[in-house]
This record gives sequence, structure tokens and C-alpha cells, in this order.
Amino acid sequence: MGIDWNATAAKSNAGTELMCRGLEQRLDPALLVEFQIIPSRVENPLNPDKIRLLWCHDLAHDQIYYHLADGGWNRFDRLVMVSNWQMNSFIDRYAIPWSHCVVMRNAIEPLPLKTREKGVCRLIYTSTPQRGLNILVPVFAKLREKYGRQVELDVFSSFKLYGREEDDEQFKPLFGQIERTEGATWHGTRSNSEVRAALMNAHVFAYPSIWRETSCLALMEAMSAGLICVHPNCGALFETAANWTAMYQWHEDPKAHARVFYNVLDMVVASELGGQVTAPLLAQKHYADFHFGWERRAKEWELLLRNLTDRRHKSPAWQTAPMA
Repeated sequence: MGIDWNATAAKSNAGTELMCRGLEQRLDPALLVEFQIIPSRVENPLNPDKIRLLWCHDLAHDQIYYHLADGGWNRFDRLVMVSNWQMNSFIDRYAIPWSHCVVMRNAIEPLPLKTREKGVCRLIYTSTPQRGLNILVPVFAKLREKYGRQVELDVFSSFKLYGREEDDEQFKPLFGQIERTEGATWHGTRSNSEVRAALMNAHVFAYPSIWRETSCLALMEAMSAGLICVHPNCGALFETAANWTAMYQWHEDPKAHARVFYNVLDMVVASELGGQVTAPLLAQKHYADFHFGWERRAKEWELLLRNLTDRRHKSPAWQTAPMA
């Protein structure tokens, strides 16, 4: 069986689906067929003849996981999490044994470094609009007033990525505001290859997230591309960034958050225009490429799956034993 594609995932090209397709492309089909790997939402019957993995990508309090309460987690042979921060929240909320969980962080194809244009600082935002775009747009307008044509912004953001264009309706005023802001361009949803090309031409990943990310592919790709990444320490962003980025303290008040974000971004833009931030970004890229690269992650997945199949074949009671 392998990936147990459901109706929700099949029409989406978001992070969860990129991970599932990436895994299918890299692992032996003869190994995958022994598993029922469910991406987040359980929409199909559980197969008792398969090793059942629930691959959790969302927040623990999301209603799609309510079925894990009162021992419901025991219907799955393992729960696969995308960050340690996320795993801890699931364990606390649903009283899941630590030994029943495993962390497999998301993965990317590393981006090549490209020489950027001097004399201009290009900011880029590559996530869905509800994750802080409303904070970025007015902050960029203020930066544009200060730096003029030396600062630009590209926004790749739309729910079309999830196959839910109707959800863009509430953000149309914000998209219109971007298009009216001098130096800013809204690109909507583009292919991952187009976004990656834009990252290689940008200088700063500007992400004032108000969303508790369980992981962040956008940040991983930006780190690999050698961008200065400006974001808060909200959710699992601090774990992903691992102190390589221009991370700041998140604030629950949007106005206070915007002030902190502006101050950090202003400092970063000034440093970039002054040519002062090259060496640390190379080290950041090496970290991201090694820890988030698909080459390493595919091997970790293969080890996990072979470990589980070996246990199942050797002992009928393997599910109750902690993993080696």
C-alpha cells in the first residue's frame, strides 16, 4: 500500500504532499508495500495486514487528531512526527508513550548558491497568507519609505497550493494591498521550482509568523538558499532554525509583533546593503543541507521501516516493545 492517499491530500501540493511524494520516489516499493502510511487525516479504513503509521503534520489540538484520545493512538503501530516540539505536544495532550512515537523531520532538495545582485535587498515570503502576511505588508511599506528602491518584496502566497482557492477570498484585500504597494509583487501560487528560483535571487526570508508551525519547509529552503531568515521563535520554528537565523521573540499582540519584526528586519536590510553578512550564511546553508537534505532523510526512513518490518517478522508482540 505505502502512502495511503486520501481525498484531501490527493488534490494538494502543500508540504505534507511534497513529503509523501518525495518518500514514494526514494524508497523501495517492495518495502513501502508492507506499510499503511497515513498523512495526517484518517479517511480510509485501517488495514490490519499492514504496519500502520500515522504521519502527523499538524498541531496536536487539530480536530483531525481527536481520535487519538483515550488510547486511540494504539490503533497505529507508530506515530511519526515532524519535529520534537510537535511530538512533545502530542504526548502531553493524548498521553502517548514516548516509545510509540518517532521524529522524522521534513526534507528538502538543497538549493545551489547563486551570486545575488548588489545594491538592492530583495525580501521574499513563501507561505500561505494566514501565517503573518498581514504583518509583513505594512512593515515592508515602512521599509520602502526608508530605503526606497533599494528594498523589494516578492510574495508567493495562496490557498490554491492546497487546492482551496475559495479560502483566498478573505485575503483578497490584503493581496490588493500588496499590488498597490510600491516595490512589492504578489505572485500567488507558483510551482516549487519557480519558488526555489526566486529564493536563489532573494536576500532575506521575511516571515513574521503568527502560526505555530510544526515544521517549516519554507524556512528550510530559505536557509539552504543562503538567505538571511527573519522570523519569530513560535512553534517549531526555533527547532528548525537551530539558532542560525535572525530569530526574535514572538509577541501575541499583532502591533507589538509588527514593531519587533520591523526593528529586526530594518537591521538586517541595513546589514545586507552594507555587505556585512556573508560568512554566517554559508555555515547556515551547510547545516540546512546536511540536516534537512532528502539524501539523509530517505536513509533514516528506510532504517525506520526496515526496523519495523524486522520486529514484526521476528515477534508477534513487537508493537509493545520500545524501538532500538
